[in-house]
Amino acid sequence: MFFSSIQMAETKLSLKLLIDKKANKVLFAEGGKEFVDFLFYLLSLPVGTVISLLKSENMVGSIGKLYRSLENLNEAYVQSNQHKNLLLTPVTPYVVTGVPLLLPDTSQDPVQRKFYTCSNNHRFVTNIPNKICPSCKCSMSIEVNFVGMNSDKAGSTSEGGVVKGLATYMVMDDLTITPMSMISGVALLNKCNVKDFSALEERMVEFSINEGLEMLRASLQSKTALTDVFIVKEEFKEV
Repeated sequence: MFFSSIQMAETKLSLKLLIDKKANKVLFAEGGKEFVDFLFYLLSLPVGTVISLLKSENMVGSIGKLYRSLENLNEAYVQSNQHKNLLLTPVTPYVVTGVPLLLPDTSQDPVQRKFYTCSNNHRFVTNIPNKICPSCKCSMSIEVNFVGMNSDKAGSTSEGGVVKGLATYMVMDDLTITPMSMISGVALLNKCNVKDFSALEERMVEFSINEGLEMLRASLQSKTALTDVFIVKEEFKEV
């Protein structure tokens, strides 16, 4: 996974949760741009990256077994112009600048990966050594340097990420995200049929790599992702 323009150190975010103590669930989280950017970034992750992060044996359904099958497949059965790691640890095709590092890095930064061309310097490059050049049919074994990625887009700003930082966002238990407002907060309380306001608790929590992994897992398996990460997990710890 490649995060552009961020420091390669663990990031910790602060979130404010509104918890219904009677129902023992998170009603919503109040988060800033960084948290919302991370959640939307999850949509760009290739399936192979998700499985490698969550570990294939923990995946729901059969996709984990499919991943493990390719992982264990002898290279003798793989096409010479293919490489297992392209599927097992793929590079995220959509590079979002400024996204906080809240998942472990499972693939190489493009700057660190190796690229190859043929000895005739035709305009073809591959990250698979000895792949056949489409032009001259020679082996592409000459290593070339990767200069950099141009992530600039027309109309882009230096703020980076996905959403603008001009608002605070309300993230509901099922990860529905809307800009925060008094009206949306009251509407959610009515929707959740909250009548005893004394049962509500505001709680500040930290969100780092461990919570990032749990959030990715919960987003695929549950409609109560925030509760699973911040309440169920804590109860499990205390047992």
